[in-house]
Amino acid sequence: MVKSSLDVKLATYTERLDMYMEAQEVLNNRLVSSIENLNVDVKTLQSWRNRVYGVKTGLVAIGLLVTHTVLVLGTMTALVGWTNNR
Repeated sequence: MVKSSLDVKLATYTERLDMYMEAQEVLNNRLVSSIENLNVDVKTLQSWRNRVYGVKTGLVAIGLLVTHTVLVLGTMTALVGWTNNR
């Protein structure tokens, strides 16, 4: 009688353990797929960040070019005006 009670408890324990292991496997699969999706999202964000940095760099370069052009033309205009008034 003790042995059959022990067998029932062991069977119940192994059944619960199997159910727990199946649940953990499902959870692990979900976590892995979520992490893979997260990696894809991070790569997408990094590519967009690189694009934004490229546009930002281009705008800064154009701004510097325009500023330089204005300064050079302003200086030339000032020199021409100064030499004409002499």
